[in-house]
Amino acid sequence: MVDTVQILSYTSLMIAQLQPDNVTSPFCGDIDMVIKSNGTWYYQGTPIHRPEIVRLFASVLRSTPEGFELVTPVERVGIQVEDAPFIAVTMQITGINQNQQLKFSTNIGDEVVINKACPLKFNRQPDNAFIPYCLVRDNLWAKLTRNLYIELVNIGTTHDEGIKSEFGVWSGGEFFSMINADELDY
Repeated sequence: MVDTVQILSYTSLMIAQLQPDNVTSPFCGDIDMVIKSNGTWYYQGTPIHRPEIVRLFASVLRSTPEGFELVTPVERVGIQVEDAPFIAVTMQITGINQNQQLKFSTNIGDEVVINKACPLKFNRQPDNAFIPYCLVRDNLWAKLTRNLYIELVNIGTTHDEGIKSEFGVWSGGEFFSMINADELDY
């Protein structure tokens, strides 16, 4: 009996090993695939329910100046991403203050330790709300769930950076500012 999960895992590994750093595969146009802002992947208007298939596609996902592409050694195809391609769904906190380490797990099983190489960013919206993201790999970001954002705010602290004070969180020896401390509404 064929184990689909093993085949997909092997295929994903083989594609990753064949993946060139400088992609020379021909672009074959856009396909009807969308990653919704809630992290659900759709193909031709239908959600992809099998996590193994989503992980396989995610393993060949690349961000380019033109948008997002699925890239194999044979071809590249464009897809749509409404916000971020991944969702951070869990967070582990170890240590405190400058020794604190934040580790996120995504909806596709990636684990990310926040540091200078894999930072947090906070995009301010027109209504002054913030949407937090963490870098997963190669300019592919994960949006944090609302619950994780609330946890970040709860562990946040102020930090003086020169003449201004910022509110944010520490991880991997780096301070990630959410907002100028003067803007806090206690």
